[in-house]
Amino acid sequence: MHLPSITSTYLAVLALLYTVLAVQVGRLRQRDRAAFGDNGSLQLRSAIRAHANFIEYVPIITLMVAMLEMSGLSAAWVHLLMGALLLSRLLHPLGMYAAPNTLQFRIGRVGGITITLFLLLACALTILSRALAGA
Repeated sequence: MHLPSITSTYLAVLALLYTVLAVQVGRLRQRDRAAFGDNGSLQLRSAIRAHANFIEYVPIITLMVAMLEMSGLSAAWVHLLMGALLLSRLLHPLGMYAAPNTLQFRIGRVGGITITLFLLLACALTILSRALAGA
């Protein structure tokens, strides 16, 4: 078993993105004087959801990719999976700040979550497949 060095590098970059999302929420909370909730601000609500959506998906997908990397999945596949996760997490917030039914919305929010859900399923099925093959 080897350490998941590729996954951890991508995770560090994702942590920087998460920091940007968190700072944006804090900045908007101060601006809108909203200690809790969104105080009726659509911009703050979008920032909160972009921040929350990130933390809802990134940890489990990253954990699964790290497990796959430690089990010997090729470096190319690990880069592909983590690169796609990074792309999806960059796209999603862009869509969250766009008006519904615009191209930016569809590419960002819909594209980002589509890639994310595909990764969630692909990683889970790959782990199960490898576990069943080794059993």
